[in-house]
Amino acid sequence: MKIAVYGRNFEKNDQATVQGFFNYMEKEGIPYIIESNYLHQLEKHFSLKPFAVYSNADEFLAHHANYLVSLGGDGTLLDVLSYVKNTLIPVMGINLGRLGFLSNIPKESATEALDCLIKGRYRLEKRSMLELKSDAEIFDGLSFALNDFTIHKRDTGSMISIDTYLNGEYFNTYWADGIIVSTPTGSTAYSLSCGGPIIFPDSNNFVITPVAPHNLNIRPVVVSDNTVISFRVEGRGNNYLVSLDSRYKIIDYSKEIAVQKAPFSLNLVKLSNQNFINTLREKLIWGLDNRNF
Repeated sequence: MKIAVYGRNFEKNDQATVQGFFNYMEKEGIPYIIESNYLHQLEKHFSLKPFAVYSNADEFLAHHANYLVSLGGDGTLLDVLSYVKNTLIPVMGINLGRLGFLSNIPKESATEALDCLIKGRYRLEKRSMLELKSDAEIFDGLSFALNDFTIHKRDTGSMISIDTYLNGEYFNTYWADGIIVSTPTGSTAYSLSCGGPIIFPDSNNFVITPVAPHNLNIRPVVVSDNTVISFRVEGRGNNYLVSLDSRYKIIDYSKEIAVQKAPFSLNLVKLSNQNFINTLREKLIWGLDNRNF
């Protein structure tokens, strides 16, 4: 077994958790590889003995890790997609951030979770992803997202118009600041903050959620994830913003773009006591009512 470790930023108040995590692997003789920038941060505080170091996707894949552990928040876990890509390598998220919807293993349970991983006491939850299609290369080969794809106005205060098509059939024109296409995983992220519904991970749907629409009769829509959703954007500015999770690009109005379900998914490691319903209640304080207690 070989474990890859990725982190974005190291906070001093997480030192006991992070150091204990690596001490456990070294004590058990588990070889691990670690991302170079994260290693540089950690070595300022304690010494490590990694099997190898990686700094890009090619180096990561060359070491054939069996698992990848993300140490951080949800944004950190989203970063690992650029390394894992379509390999189906299971990803486990230990939450050192705030909400922790994806990275929902509490840091107090870091070594316990690692022990479960080593002993096979876990299950894999397949999370569907979406893929961006365009007549031009926009995201340098990383044209997929776990949470969402967005279109957003950029260089003007005026709204943009977004002609939207479902499987080639005209659906609607959104006059808005932007639009979000969310996977079930991303339904609890940006889409939720714009009034979109919560979708369970295995629902096989996308959510189309407008951002600040200038139409009182426009609401979020749930469609099958077998749908190809295409767009034509117009506005007063020169260009607009598109994003895949935390990655974004600026493109001009001449580009035609579409999103569809990616041909691969993310294998998210879940421990036996974790499920989506519990996460909803704990993270979003779902249904909190004094009458329930």
